[in-house]
Amino acid sequence: MGLELYLDLLSQPCRALYIFARSNNIPFEFKRVQLSKGQHKTEEFRKVNVLMKVPALRDDSFTLAESIAILLYLVQKFKTPDHWYPSDLQKRARVDEYLSWQHANIRAKGSKLFLMKALLPILTGQPLPPEKLQFATEELNVALKQFEEKFLQEKPFIAGSEVSLADLVALVELMQPVCAGYDLFEERPKLMEWRRRVEEAVGKQLFQEAHEEIMNVKNLTADQFAPELMENFKQQLLKQ
Repeated sequence: MGLELYLDLLSQPCRALYIFARSNNIPFEFKRVQLSKGQHKTEEFRKVNVLMKVPALRDDSFTLAESIAILLYLVQKFKTPDHWYPSDLQKRARVDEYLSWQHANIRAKGSKLFLMKALLPILTGQPLPPEKLQFATEELNVALKQFEEKFLQEKPFIAGSEVSLADLVALVELMQPVCAGYDLFEERPKLMEWRRRVEEAVGKQLFQEAHEEIMNVKNLTADQFAPELMENFKQQLLKQ
């Protein structure tokens, strides 16, 4: 048994892993786990990740959860080019700094807007109240301003002159609200240019391939979700 990655490309961290592995020619078996079907709740998947979340990795008898941990495992096992996770102490610290910050900021705020704008209307049949959508958008805009001023500044990439894990993780997260219909790059030329550089660094075709499914998220219908998950998910979203 070789390396297996358990992924659903509707998930941002899963897309980051998929793009990273493919762009670095890391051999792996793609094990699709459809979250909407509740496949992450099965006993079979629980043997891979007791947390019942994707992404997950299995490397022979070794299993690993959490996307950042998996990315770092792949970096070290497959000795990927240094720019992804630099050996230079200060450049690596910049990557670590962003990866530590992003969970409660870009990821949290971008995911919230995506769920409200794209998923809640599918599950409830009703559009989100405008005031809630506006508040979620404003929260994300604050995080985007911090991202530009603190992490990107005037550099081509977060850690300097070359793409790193930080850039890849950041961009797949920012694509989530974009795929829900909020084009956050439109009036941010610095971010737009950074996006172009990251896509070129990983391969534009590969990047588009990884985002094909999420770009069509509005075509999802409520009957495509497992019934046992749908009501619980709806209630969680309505509390946002």
